[in-house]
Amino acid sequence: MSVSKRFRWSAVLDHSILIIGSLIMILPVVMLLQMASTTDIHTMKNGPGLIFGDQLPVNFEKAMFKADGFTGANTGVRMLYNSMILGFGFAIGKIVIGMMAAYAIVYFRLRFATLAFWVIFTTLLLPLEVRILPSYEIVQRLGMLNTYQGLIIPLIASATATFFFRQFFRSIPEELVEAARIDGAGPIKFFVDILVPLSRTMIAAMFIIMFVYGWNQYLWPTMITTEEGMFTLVRGIKQITQTLEGTNLPEYGRSNLLAIIAILPPVLIVIFFQSWFVKGLTESDK
Repeated sequence: MSVSKRFRWSAVLDHSILIIGSLIMILPVVMLLQMASTTDIHTMKNGPGLIFGDQLPVNFEKAMFKADGFTGANTGVRMLYNSMILGFGFAIGKIVIGMMAAYAIVYFRLRFATLAFWVIFTTLLLPLEVRILPSYEIVQRLGMLNTYQGLIIPLIASATATFFFRQFFRSIPEELVEAARIDGAGPIKFFVDILVPLSRTMIAAMFIIMFVYGWNQYLWPTMITTEEGMFTLVRGIKQITQTLEGTNLPEYGRSNLLAIIAILPPVLIVIFFQSWFVKGLTESDK
């Protein structure tokens, strides 16, 4: 009897902690949604509250189709499109480069493979801010400012993806490699027909990480893009909040709704790939 009671109380405590943590994380999003449903004057006077208004459709229309600046190109739809390209470009590019680098390090038996891996791994100690000026100089000289290539290509090399794929490839039995060699599978066929299908869970895990990383980029798009039609959502929201300063009435409803829209794609990606994400990270330890 005492054992069952102790078990129930521990379960209640665990669930209480989870519920409280969830509420703490969800509360800011609810506040954003509430302020996006009221008029800007109401938000200025009363701040965030618990009463939802009827301005959500109006603010959604402004968030998705209204533009600031001189060209009228930085609508919410356009910024969402740019963010999608940046997120998918980051994820796909980093996965491809990381898989190819890990494949070469693990299976090609290069003389300095271990040294090369640790050189790649040490780049994790160098954040984007450290190398941003030379990266910008290269992009400028190549004429890739205000282009999707300039946003994506300079940052697709990933030490994180290389590390995880290396660990996963090392967990694959050597007998499988020998069997493929006996069957006449060359390096490319072995990579495409065997390693890629076996790496589905790891690819899904890396896709989530890299998509969210690319989606949330602010500093790099700010430096590379000066044309309003190339603004991403994160960049555009900051641009809108900068125009709120001065005597103009702040557009709280529009900016808050854009912030909610910016949250949705990463959340949907995580929900869709969550089971594969867990499998990918756990299988790399085998």
